[in-house]
Amino acid sequence: MKIFLTGGTGFIGSNFINNAISDGHSIVAIRREGSIPKVDLINQPIWVEGDLESDCSAHLKNCDIFVHMASYGVLDGDDDLDEYLRWNVIATYNLCQQAYDSGIKKFIILGSCFEYGKAGERFDLIPTTAPLEPNTYYAASKASASVLLYGWAIKKDIYMNILRIFQVYGEGENDNRLWPSLRHAALSGRDFKMTKGEQIRDFILVDDVVSDIIRSLSFDKGILGRPKISNIGSGKPLSVHQFCSYWWKKWDAKGELIIGAVPYRKNEVMRYAPEIDKDNE
Repeated sequence: MKIFLTGGTGFIGSNFINNAISDGHSIVAIRREGSIPKVDLINQPIWVEGDLESDCSAHLKNCDIFVHMASYGVLDGDDDLDEYLRWNVIATYNLCQQAYDSGIKKFIILGSCFEYGKAGERFDLIPTTAPLEPNTYYAASKASASVLLYGWAIKKDIYMNILRIFQVYGEGENDNRLWPSLRHAALSGRDFKMTKGEQIRDFILVDDVVSDIIRSLSFDKGILGRPKISNIGSGKPLSVHQFCSYWWKKWDAKGELIIGAVPYRKNEVMRYAPEIDKDNE
């Protein structure tokens, strides 16, 4: 299968390229000039220099499936709502339309657990039918894109899987994220300052996320004009404290976890635990 990929130099995207190529898929991936994959690639895809606003029609016309992973603001977004809407909604939709006009009828869209926002706290396990109550511009723009593309897929009578990814971690993750920061402190013998760690999250290794994405490429249970939304997680929610304590012990850290030294973020959602569709396990 020939895949057109956005976000190929990102954390999930880089790992996806390695696994997808190993599975025999070929990939055309768009990247900004100078962007470097987060992990070493076993083989290079066909790189296209550009961004989500570029005219990619010449590269899209020979592809079988469109996989969208690029996202603005997931790591270091600001308070500029216009930029979130520009990239995560408008540019994303326009590129999907380019793909459709080029003959592609199968779409994989990576969403985020943060689309559920404050609604997450009302569910022991969040179903995909839960209301979307995002509490950040990033989450609101991702939720807006999901709703827009869901309706667009029905209108265009195409295949679409929208995958809402929960707390993914692993090799290639940005250094300022929880797991890499924790590992660096543990392996260097330093203490690690953290919140009280009462937040409940579903932590899932990036390799498992990528495996789920690759399985979804087949659309073996897909129905034209019936987009499917899936939660992608481990199905094993635990507290941030439990997660940190597990890895701290696994790495035989010599320092200490300084619990409660860091305040929670403003409007911190304390529970994100997904209901997992058995077909996606």
